[in-house]
Amino acid sequence: MLQLLLLLLIRMLLLMLLLLLLQLLLLQKLLLLLLLLLLMLLLLLLLLILLLRLILLLLLLLLLLLLLLLLMLLLLLLQLLLLQQQLRLLLLLLLLLMLLLLMLLLLLLLLMLLLLLLLLLLLLLLDAAIFN
Repeated sequence: MLQLLLLLLIRMLLLMLLLLLLQLLLLQKLLLLLLLLLLMLLLLLLLLILLLRLILLLLLLLLLLLLLLLLMLLLLLLQLLLLQQQLRLLLLLLLLLMLLLLMLLLLLLLLMLLLLLLLLLLLLLLDAAIFN
């Protein structure tokens, strides 16, 4: 529901932006240019907030996937301990592949966290630019 409200607000801001551009073409006033710039900054801030929500949702899904993968690894280790010698090599190979996948997912999680921190820094800088 909140995401729909944000999208509606973004659409309204885009319409206001278009109207201000038309008025700016007709009147050529400096005040309209400043208002247009402020509106564009607000629109950018709303888009960043929307992107931030999407990244947080992706991080949550990635964490759930990591937990599932860890559970599967534990089950594989348990089976490895219980099975005979012939199947151990195959399970060991599968275990190594799953560990590699786990490391790749952890790397992806780290990259997404870095992107999240970068977006937060950009939001803070944009906030400071708007209110100063």
